[in-house]
Amino acid sequence: MLFINSASPVVFGCSSFTLTSDERNFFEKNQPLGFILFQRNVKNKTQVKALIEELKSTVKHPNPPILVDQEGGRVVRLKAPEWFNPPSSAELAKGDIETAKKKVYEVYSRIAADLSEVGITVNCAPVLDLYVRDADPIMGDRTFSSNPEVVGELGQAAIQAMEEGGITPVMKHIPGHGAAMCDSHEKLPVISLSLKELRSHFDPFKMNHLCPAAMTAHIIYSTIDPLNPVTQSQVFIEEIIRCEIGFQGFLMSDDLGMKALTGSFATRAHAALKAGCDAVLHCSGKMDEMIDVMKGVAPFSLFLKEKVE
Repeated sequence: MLFINSASPVVFGCSSFTLTSDERNFFEKNQPLGFILFQRNVKNKTQVKALIEELKSTVKHPNPPILVDQEGGRVVRLKAPEWFNPPSSAELAKGDIETAKKKVYEVYSRIAADLSEVGITVNCAPVLDLYVRDADPIMGDRTFSSNPEVVGELGQAAIQAMEEGGITPVMKHIPGHGAAMCDSHEKLPVISLSLKELRSHFDPFKMNHLCPAAMTAHIIYSTIDPLNPVTQSQVFIEEIIRCEIGFQGFLMSDDLGMKALTGSFATRAHAALKAGCDAVLHCSGKMDEMIDVMKGVAPFSLFLKEKVE
């Protein structure tokens, strides 16, 4: 994925199956890096292809990334019968490790083919968070396993399949959402595990540190930064994600609209970019929120950063 100086470091959603005139004008004026699709944007293959071409026509930079969350199981935006219905990560992980790796590779190859066919270029997957029995169920069967080595190996198979299928994978939620006792869509999780205890959650990401892109977790890890969630923590991004985990690829925030974050959308976006995220993600497609996001993004929009494709 290439960060181009004509683009603002933000990925936006849109409201429906086609762009409104206000959305077109807004995107043309603000030149977002790319776009993300949700189920509200998906009717059938012909419509999705047309919407993607419409989105791409609003920006001057070539080949803007088009994102989607197509994990399998509970989290799929392109649904059957129009598209392949992938099983959950937990379902794929059943059996011995070699059988599971083969299943993961096959499933993510099919996902990549589905995405490529309609013009989607980036999949916000795989989930490399650990399964933790007593944690909030938001992760649950979206995770491969409680064993970090298993998660890391199955993540490698998913990443390889997508890259070979022409899709940029985004591993999430770096450095690990598994131990969260609440859903970051609804409130801010605070994890008080020691650094030693946290390292098993970091391991799957460390095993896949060459993945081209990653998405941050909106979580406070109080032993490392008691004041800021990872998305807005310069300490965490520099010392843990970039140094200890060794991830040097394209780092994007999770959705700025999640209730784990507070303050205006301008404040949320500015804090994430200042902390070291390469781009922020805003998903709702609500125009008033997008306008506010750009107030926080604008000071960062002249950066020229070349990142791995």
